[in-house]
Formats: sequence, structure tokens, C-alpha cells
Amino acid sequence: MKEQASVPLADWREFSPLEMQQRATEFYEDVRRRRTVRDFSARAVPRELIETALRAAGTAPSGANLQPWHFVAVSQPDCKRRIRVAAEAEEKEFYEHRASAEWLEALKPLGTDTNKPFLETAPWLIAVFLRKYDIRADGSKVKHYYPAESTGLATGLLITALHRAGLACLTHTPSPMSFLNEILDRPKSERPFLLLVTGYPADDARVPDISRKPLNDYVSFIED
Repeated sequence: MKEQASVPLADWREFSPLEMQQRATEFYEDVRRRRTVRDFSARAVPRELIETALRAAGTAPSGANLQPWHFVAVSQPDCKRRIRVAAEAEEKEFYEHRASAEWLEALKPLGTDTNKPFLETAPWLIAVFLRKYDIRADGSKVKHYYPAESTGLATGLLITALHRAGLACLTHTPSPMSFLNEILDRPKSERPFLLLVTGYPADDARVPDISRKPLNDYVSFIED
């Protein structure tokens, strides 16, 4: 096996323990403000801002560094309308036939239903695709390792980058989402992972009165 070339870790920056805690606290205080928004403004967002956030997403770690993701950023009104029509059709099936009573009960506090106007109102939709494999020039396949985990990491970075820039987001996952392959002309080797809606929140945007679990509910420490 050919040895992988390596370079010095030139960009690493070390901080004092005090600085580390300050930076961690500042980041936490910022990211804890993040809320999922369903009421968006139609106010335009520059493409350059979306591109920068996508560059941040592209820095995510991935299995064997194969970077098994593809993002399609959509601002074209007609395309957004087509996505809304298809998504609402799947959501209607979900709410009326596919979802269990327990699932619907869990969704009640969020106030969600089959109507998804944000898919047209928000200035940008970012369709996230998971790439199961690549195709070499000779037509052979290159398998991707841990594509779901890798794409999830990249999506998390994207959401955080958009939040840090001052935008709101909504993760939308109608199921199934194969209509995205057709509308966005993506190959069968890519599976829709989620649809990220982003833009400015509407002036009258409201969010559910919910809270997040305390640290002790989801973290365990094993120490000397």
C-alpha cells in the first residue's frame, strides 16, 4: 500500500487554559441561542454567504477522507415551488397514513402539519445528499465508508456556520425524499439526507416553548 503523504500541522493554535474556557463558553453562549425556525422572511441572502457556510461544511471529517456529500443550494422560485409541492405530498401521506399515533403525539408540541410554506418563502433551500459511492473515469465504483456519519457531521457544521453568520435554519426531512433526486437532477448514487431551509426569521416568528436537557441527562464522565 502506498504511504500517505503528510505535512506539518502548521495551523494548530494553542491557548492558555483560561483562554480555552473563555472560548468554549463564548461558543456555547452563542450556539445555545440557536432555534429551529418555521417562519421565514423572504429577505434575500447573498450567495457568497451561503458559499462560505458550505466551505465550512466541507471541512468536516469523513471516513477515509472521501467526503461523501453533495449540497445543492436552491434559490430559484420555480424550483423551490416544485420542491414544496412534492414535499407536501409526502408529508400528507406521512401524517394521514405512515406516522404512528405515538409519533404524531410527540410532534404535537411543535405544531407541525402538512403545510410547508417556508419551502417557498425562505431565500435558500440546501438539499444535502449522501453519496454512497463515486464513479471512476473507467466506470468502476469507489465505495464510501461511514457516509451517513460523515454527512451528518458536515451538516452539523453547516447549521452552525449559518447560525454564526446570523441566519436561522430548519431541518426538513419528508420521507421518502427521492423526489429531490428528480427535481435537482442528482444521480442514483446519491441519497437525500435532509433539506435545510435557511434565511432570516420573519419579524413575527415564534418558536415552541421547549427546553433542552440538562448536561447530567445526556453526559457521563468516567474519571480517576
